Amino acid sequence: MNRPEGLVLPAFFSRYESPIKLVETADGGVAAWRLSKETGGWTPANELIRTLLFVGGDDIEELTREEFVQQTERERGYYLRGEGPIFALYETVRAITDAQARERRYPTPTEIALIEGVRRRTFVMFEEELQRAGDPGADPSLGRHP
Repeated sequence: MNRPEGLVLPAFFSRYESPIKLVETADGGVAAWRLSKETGGWTPANELIRTLLFVGGDDIEELTREEFVQQTERERGYYLRGEGPIFALYETVRAITDAQARERRYPTPTEIALIEGVRRRTFVMFEEELQRAGDPGADPSLGRHP
């Protein structure tokens, strides 16, 4: 799709609780990538660009970069299982949130900061692995900007 005038990219959205990013293409256009809950990678979602930018709806929310990173990692940590350092960090976050649920309490400011920091770190790690594997939607730089 041609890039609408005034659109700042990358742009971030959530549709039905699924993270979507709009990025600039090599020819100056716009491409959309949606998180795959099966793989944690990115699937093309160009069919959603017009809906996200011009139609809208109750199911669409515009996100900041940080909200996008946090939602992406919340989804990956919830849906994916595996071995290695990324999954160990997901387990750490899960242990903290499970304890909060068991104790029926809100997270402390320290827990919030820890979880957000871990998710920023796992985002970069996961995106770097996707990039090495050739995922064209991977972009670890998005997690390096708080």
